[in-house]
Amino acid sequence: MTRLKPITISLIIALTFCFSNVFAQPSERDNYQGESPKYIFYFIGDGMGLSQANTAEAYLGAINNTNGIQKLKLNTLPKQGFYTTYASDRFITGSAAAGTALSTGVKTSISTIGMDAKRQKPLQTIAEMARDKGYKVGIVTSVSLDHATPASFYAHQPTRSMYYNISLDLSKSGFNYFAGGGIKHPEGDGKVDSKNIMANFGMGEDVDLKNKLPNSIELAKKRGYEFVNSVKEFNKLKKGDDKVICIAPKLVGGKSLPYFIDQNGKSDISLAEFTEKGIELLNNKKGFFMMVEGGKIDWACHANDAATVIQEVIQFDNAVSVALDFYKKHPKETLIIVAGDHETGGMALGFSGSHYHSDFAILQHQNLSYESFSNLISDYKKNNKGNYKVEDGLALVKKHFGLGDAEKGLELSEFEMQQLKTAFDKSMNYNKKMKKDDQFYLLYGSYDPLTTTACHILSQKAGIGWTSFSHTAAPIPIRSIGVGSDLFIGFFDNTDVPKNLMKLIENK
Repeated sequence: MTRLKPITISLIIALTFCFSNVFAQPSERDNYQGESPKYIFYFIGDGMGLSQANTAEAYLGAINNTNGIQKLKLNTLPKQGFYTTYASDRFITGSAAAGTALSTGVKTSISTIGMDAKRQKPLQTIAEMARDKGYKVGIVTSVSLDHATPASFYAHQPTRSMYYNISLDLSKSGFNYFAGGGIKHPEGDGKVDSKNIMANFGMGEDVDLKNKLPNSIELAKKRGYEFVNSVKEFNKLKKGDDKVICIAPKLVGGKSLPYFIDQNGKSDISLAEFTEKGIELLNNKKGFFMMVEGGKIDWACHANDAATVIQEVIQFDNAVSVALDFYKKHPKETLIIVAGDHETGGMALGFSGSHYHSDFAILQHQNLSYESFSNLISDYKKNNKGNYKVEDGLALVKKHFGLGDAEKGLELSEFEMQQLKTAFDKSMNYNKKMKKDDQFYLLYGSYDPLTTTACHILSQKAGIGWTSFSHTAAPIPIRSIGVGSDLFIGFFDNTDVPKNLMKLIENK
């Protein structure tokens, strides 16, 4: 008889454990005999992979003088796993295809909202199933309500750029609570430039419509929805108010909430406050389903803006904290899931130029988002036409990023100084004919050169690297707690997440 060596036995045990977790999803789902959760929170961090959350924890640890990390609330959830994200027609997914997979349990093609890959058949979403089972349903997001991820839970359209039709589907859904950003094109989309993907990130100007269609906001009112868009009106909302659409009082690019780093607490409504109000309005004897998206984590990652990413993750985590407070009062009736649609930017906790060094605390010296800084540069360019001074650009960088301030430990090397000077020149003489395969794109993406360079230098000094201005195919972590949370342990596919949720509520 041949005896197996201890190391071989250990390997077999390890592989058995791994593969049992990989393939456990369908069988565990089919065999589930437990209760249905009465209250379901489905959090989606758009663009949030493992690195985005861990970077926020490292930052919090650094500014609070902790040796290591300070855990986010979302990482205290006890049941954890990972899943793949590929679309039906591309390995690196997009928000529409990923959102549809996470809402319907079916792979679809890039840019498709709530339909099959051939864009012929509408697919039932977990939110629609919850509505039909008697749950009240809420959709909350930091981007526009008709953006890809929220739309994937209520709309069925061939492409995400059909914002007007998506906004019509919003009020047709009959969902009880929509909150966050605004409606991008309430009177029609006009001529859509399919090549202008930056419009998905709140960039670019809307074209005036020649032929306006019936206003989708007014149609929603006719269908019984109440519109609220001020802090005063928002605070007046109370339990019993139904079919409410809450739009943030101040909207920025893409009809989104301002970045958390740019928000003013008195005049803005945070993602956590929208979540808390959702609980108040949706709570009832039959329960509720609420999807909450941190949509601008993705946008900040596209721009490689680490400081803004961290603040967006913190804002998202504040919303998770609100749900956890609710869970503590209803632990035997609540399920909380914290997921993501894909990773963006190829964010890494390490940079080749900084070797093994990290200094996350220096990110606190950035005091505004890349978007706000880009607007400052744009205004400077308009107001100083023909009289651009590189000293002015460097002064703005120092004021808003701390770069060049020796007292903050942010001295610039000759190489970094030259990078900023070159970028300033590019910003002042921007050429719209630059192509994606040019060196220009590799350095700056589709963003303002000076802004991107400042973000990159600060990231690199902190010990953070970026590989892309786009999405990546990295598997995404999922955290959960509560009723049925055992179904979300292991390594599986993004389509398994809504399949598991559908199993949990099918007999409600």
